[in-house]
Amino acid sequence: MTGGPEVLLSGWGRTPSGRATLLGPLTLPALCGLIAERPGHGIVARGAGRSYGDAALNSGGLVLSPAGEPWVLLDPHAGRVRVAASVAFTELLARTVPHGWLPPVLPGTAHLTVGGAVAADVHGKNQHRDGSIAAWLDQVDLVDGTGTLRRLTPEDTPDAFRATVGGMGLTGVIVSVTLRLLPVRSARLRVTTRRAADLDAVMDALANARTRYAVAWIDGTARGRALGRGVVELADHCTEPDPRREPDGPRYRIRAAPPAPGLPFCPVTPRTAAAFNGLWYHRAPRLREGTAALGAFFHRLDAVAGWNRALGPAGIWQYQFAVPDEGRDLLACVLEALHRQQGSPFLGTLKRFGPADGHPLSFPVAGWSLAVDLPAGRAGLGELLDGLDRLVATSGGRIYLAKDARMDRARFTEMYGPLDAWREARARLDPHGVFRSDLGRRLGLCG
Repeated sequence: MTGGPEVLLSGWGRTPSGRATLLGPLTLPALCGLIAERPGHGIVARGAGRSYGDAALNSGGLVLSPAGEPWVLLDPHAGRVRVAASVAFTELLARTVPHGWLPPVLPGTAHLTVGGAVAADVHGKNQHRDGSIAAWLDQVDLVDGTGTLRRLTPEDTPDAFRATVGGMGLTGVIVSVTLRLLPVRSARLRVTTRRAADLDAVMDALANARTRYAVAWIDGTARGRALGRGVVELADHCTEPDPRREPDGPRYRIRAAPPAPGLPFCPVTPRTAAAFNGLWYHRAPRLREGTAALGAFFHRLDAVAGWNRALGPAGIWQYQFAVPDEGRDLLACVLEALHRQQGSPFLGTLKRFGPADGHPLSFPVAGWSLAVDLPAGRAGLGELLDGLDRLVATSGGRIYLAKDARMDRARFTEMYGPLDAWREARARLDPHGVFRSDLGRRLGLCG
């Protein structure tokens, strides 16, 4: 059972990496048997490898990728779907949209697996209204640390459910989930796009949004009075199919994306980042109303396959944090600090968050979330981000574990608390400490 190939794995940011024995897909009896054997260096399940950091790495141990075969069981009358954890959102959308149903929370890439989304308790551009994926889950099927299949629900097993959804794969292997769906009549959205001249204008637009979806793309290189300028997008689903584009009703189709070149150097410098962001901002409309396909609105970066390879061998860090309303001044502070350090942020996203779901390791807190992508090779950037971590913690905020590759244990504990309830639930689900990851060891969540 442990005779798979040893491979070098990394996260999407290509910063941490580690060698592990790769297995999968396995049948359910084989998976249960493997876990019951308690492999010496532990196990972690890996979906599509889209976590930026080390959440799906287990150096020296076993990595299941995928843990099982993909399958989808849709109940179009009830608006529910039971789906294998290894199914990517691309496949799920292709199955549900023609029947008039949509996964209610869509992550930033459609290549993410459902199991990975549940393990990270992902949010989308509608978190302010619909919460994270936890709010839409009826059941999670989990193989625990004894090799036993458990059916977790928020009503019958609340502690285990809350520890697992957002638990970063450290309570067991998610094999399938049952998800409530959102009814839609069209695979297109009505989108209002407008430029906002500075950070205050961007935040005002998001705070006053009444649409289901709201997001802002931030120019992380703008300075002075233009600090934090951006393009705000507000959207709702079209109420009827587009007669020209959807003559046979809603469909979800994706085109093969051209591959990004693997470059031996990082093309992102302070100058090129400023030029790219400036061009993108000025080409955006001052105000435009129109429609967009699901993929164009939700998964813009999927238009280029493997785009992370085009940022050079040093890789990228995505710094994503959330702060409550009283910590909103930290958003400008982070942008200004990146300017001073010449951190070259080349992608930035701002969202308004609604109430948290209370899961111990879930990321959203009511307030604001800012994410910036940064070339990891910039001198002094790690030390700067360490300092920003301290400010985030002091502001009552937290760093997104699915994007993190470098936060230390002290800052993590300050942000997420002692986690006694999560640790007790994990000990019951995994009494022998089978499930481990590099992220878990780095942050003190596992041995």
